[in-house]
Amino acid sequence: MYNPKSMKAEEFIDHQEILDSLAYADAHKTDRALIDAILEKARERKGLSHRDASVLLACELEDKNREIDALAEQIKKDFYGNRIVLFAPLYLSNYCVNGCVYCPYHARNKHIARKKLTQDEIRAEVIALQDMGHKRLALEAGEDPVNNPLEYILESIQTIYSIKHKNGAIRRVNVNIAATTVENYRRLKEAGIGTYILFQETYHKESYEKLHPTGPKSNYAYHTEAHDRAMQGGIDDVGLGVLFGLELYRYEFAGLLMHAEHLEAAFGVGPHTISVPRLCPADDIDPGEFDNGISDDIFAKIVACIRIAVPYTGMIVSTRESKKVRERVLHLGISQISGGSRTSVGGYVEEEDPEDNSAQFDLSDRRTLDEVVRWLMEMDYVPSFCTACYREGRTGDRFMSLCKSGQIQNCCLPNALMTLKEYLQDYASPATREVGERIIKANIPDVTNPRARQILIERLEKIAQGERDFRF
Repeated sequence: MYNPKSMKAEEFIDHQEILDSLAYADAHKTDRALIDAILEKARERKGLSHRDASVLLACELEDKNREIDALAEQIKKDFYGNRIVLFAPLYLSNYCVNGCVYCPYHARNKHIARKKLTQDEIRAEVIALQDMGHKRLALEAGEDPVNNPLEYILESIQTIYSIKHKNGAIRRVNVNIAATTVENYRRLKEAGIGTYILFQETYHKESYEKLHPTGPKSNYAYHTEAHDRAMQGGIDDVGLGVLFGLELYRYEFAGLLMHAEHLEAAFGVGPHTISVPRLCPADDIDPGEFDNGISDDIFAKIVACIRIAVPYTGMIVSTRESKKVRERVLHLGISQISGGSRTSVGGYVEEEDPEDNSAQFDLSDRRTLDEVVRWLMEMDYVPSFCTACYREGRTGDRFMSLCKSGQIQNCCLPNALMTLKEYLQDYASPATREVGERIIKANIPDVTNPRARQILIERLEKIAQGERDFRF
């Protein structure tokens, strides 16, 4: 039986409830009165249930689909303004004992180049990332208790935080590693991680078990309940995601929102982020072998409907997607993107070699961070390298309460502008610096609190004189 407060995976992600929700959506996909009522509810900015959101995703009325896009864009502006947070993945190791059929790291792949960074190699990678201008990393590693034990992850986090190179520093390390125990999550929390991210891949239990035939990840319940254990271990910022293309997208969409509802019901705070990766080419993996791929139009609609359903949650799209697709979904709800990414182990120090098949997936957007920053600003976005909320303890329910009240705006824009100023001073090309200075000047008046605006102006001048790391 469906129970969002249950701590059992098959009760808070209930198969029959998803099927019933999809049937309900099919029955009402042209029901103008109901769709209008759902959109009116969504305009209250308090989110939607998985069932109501499924109706919007299934909607076949073109004028209402245009309304969905417009509402998603407005909600994005209301909560996130024109800021886009930037980060980069850092792959520590591609050793893995799992048999996931969609991932080239799977244990049966004998021709992929297996690599694991030493602490000295991690230092070199981090310095390369700092020299680009990055302040926020997402740590990635395959599941292998011998090659990638938790002790290795913890030592790597300590190494990353210890490196201060020129004006560079990594101020937030998010972690995307395999499901583990409450005690291990407690140790990750003590190490100072930001968000714990774990993708479900698919919420369809039968498909999940076929896609994960061997290894620890084959345990559907243990994997699906991992975020609960992370919360119990004190990590109150967690990130969800599915790999669209493995199962029917409407099933995954409903399951994803049910998972968010569960976290809210069980812990009083929903996911900090939701990621929306799509299956893409990689060594030993042909996306054509999977018959649930989605078009760019459907992908964009998924982003819009998630934004409407969970207005307070950050949304992430990676360099899996092309410049064209990323530009489209930025308007519809995405608040974080990666830039200058490498998905191979050691890919930041050494130029990625096409013959080196250690990457987890092929990139669609291979631009440098500087090019991504300038591209964002040319569309009037403010690229943000801010990590202030995490460092000031504004996480979990404290972050959500500020977000829901709108008070977070008094911090976010000034912090974004200050971190952008740092980037322009230390790392930007002349062309990017010129555009950036215009963006900062244009956005200062949008800091509506007079005292905050004056402090911002003073701090921007201090950054220009060489001081660093201010935050509201």
